[in-house]
Amino acid sequence: MQALAPDPLASAVLNAPAWQRLGITVPDRRLREKAARALAVSIINQLDRDQPPYDPRQLSLSL
Repeated sequence: MQALAPDPLASAVLNAPAWQRLGITVPDRRLREKAARALAVSIINQLDRDQPPYDPRQLSLSL
């Protein structure tokens, strides 16, 4: 797994929809879980978008 830097992760959290950020604080467990899942998807999508595209000139190392 790739290590995450705090700044891009914080930016992804802050740029997530407000209902997702607010939803993780509600007392209803089902709504909180639904909001947490949606927030996780938003963060993953944001971080994937920020990744540089694959460079075919980069040599791959065999493991």
